[in-house]
Amino acid sequence: MARDHREWLKQAEYDLETAKFMHSGGRFFYAVFMCHLAIEKALKGLYLKKFQKIPEKTHNLVYFLQKLEIAPPEKTGKFIIKLNSASVATRYPESLAVISSNYTEAIATSIIDESQEALEWAKRLY
Repeated sequence: MARDHREWLKQAEYDLETAKFMHSGGRFFYAVFMCHLAIEKALKGLYLKKFQKIPEKTHNLVYFLQKLEIAPPEKTGKFIIKLNSASVATRYPESLAVISSNYTEAIATSIIDESQEALEWAKRLY
C-alpha cells in the first residue's frame, strides 16, 4: 500500500481515467466501480496525509469523510453518499443483467462527471 499521500491521488486520477475508458467500451457498471475506487483513493490519501498512517481497509466513503472531519460542498457530499451505495452493488452484483440495467450509459456518464467534480474538490485539500 502506498505510503505517500500524493501516490494515492495519482492512482485516483488514473482510476478515473480508467472509468472513462470502461465507459467508452460500454462497460458502464465497471465505469461506476472505478469512479468509486477513484474517490476512495483520493480520500484515503487525505487520510494518510492527515494521520500519517495507512488508512483502514474499508470501501466506505462516508466513513472517511467522517474520520477526516471534512464536509464537501453540499452537491458533492450528496453525490459521495450516492456513490458510496454503489460500492457493494458494483463489487458483488447478484445478476449481470440487473446491474447492467441499473447502470446505463446515461447514468454512468453522470457519475463520471460528478466523480470528476468530487476529485477536483479533494485535490484542493492536498
